[in-house]
Amino acid sequence: MDYKSAGVDISSADAAKEKIKHLARATFNPGVLSEIGAFGGMFRPDLSRYEEPVLVASTDGVGTKIRVAVMAGIHDTVGYDLVAHCVNDILVQGAVPLFFLDYVALGRMDADKVAAIVSGFARACTEFGCPLIGGETAEMPGTYAADDYDLAGFIVGVVDRSRALPQGVREGDVLVGLPSAGLHTNGYSLGRKVLFETLGHGVDTHVPELGTTVGRALLAPHRSYLAALEPLIERRKVRALVHITGGGFQGNIPRVLPEGLGARVRRSAWQVPPLFRLIQSGGEVSDDEMFRTFNMGVGMIVVVAPEDLHDVEHSLERRGEGSFVLGNVIAGEGVVIE
Repeated sequence: MDYKSAGVDISSADAAKEKIKHLARATFNPGVLSEIGAFGGMFRPDLSRYEEPVLVASTDGVGTKIRVAVMAGIHDTVGYDLVAHCVNDILVQGAVPLFFLDYVALGRMDADKVAAIVSGFARACTEFGCPLIGGETAEMPGTYAADDYDLAGFIVGVVDRSRALPQGVREGDVLVGLPSAGLHTNGYSLGRKVLFETLGHGVDTHVPELGTTVGRALLAPHRSYLAALEPLIERRKVRALVHITGGGFQGNIPRVLPEGLGARVRRSAWQVPPLFRLIQSGGEVSDDEMFRTFNMGVGMIVVVAPEDLHDVEHSLERRGEGSFVLGNVIAGEGVVIE
């Protein structure tokens, strides 16, 4: 017997790694000191502009959005999703990314599929100035089905301690919503159940109200808000940020509020996109469940002082970012959606 007969093809893995090297190198900047394939990635950050630099690290996955990618045979978007998600997660604390690492686990090694996945990582890392300095690709027969895979991402960023968020949130502050591009990377188990099982759609089903196929709508890339928000953070115009991910509004907004404060969200402040409305009507999902599971068209919430609202809206508009006032910080606790 040999490793290949047990289900692990080292030669195919080597071919995949060669493809990955070229993709990853394209994301490098002068801070990268190691080559892809080393036991560990080495990075020398330029911290000269920071008075008291603090590293901020996060890790995440894309959940069952991968099932949609497998069904559609489209693998070059989920890697992008994961980088964008991780960038947003550390941005919430005021940090900008330094570097990123990925983990790809497959049931069967497919060099072309791995290259497609990593191309998504590389595209996002290039866009967000976040070099892909290493990772791991694992073939795991018996753990994953032959065509299945899973992803994890690991990001490290930096923020000056005096600028770390949240800070100074108080009653009366304004909640400004930034639009999402779709489900982003959360709620796919419920979304898939409604769209594929209850309504009987396939990934190639064209739905008029969506203006595209179900698969394309579900695979819309997770947006990153780094470019729009970094200048505002630098100018201390942001008191807190809320990345609307797993747990929706009720699970995420309280994470940045001091004790004794809650939030009021007005549903009339924005138009919920058709994909969410289709899921809600098709699955007869309650309002409470929708807002607890999905982002409902709001990818990020910016908490700002009332006197800074006009400045923030103008800055966002100049950078091509849509926004809308969706509520306020209130005395109390939890999130009231009305």
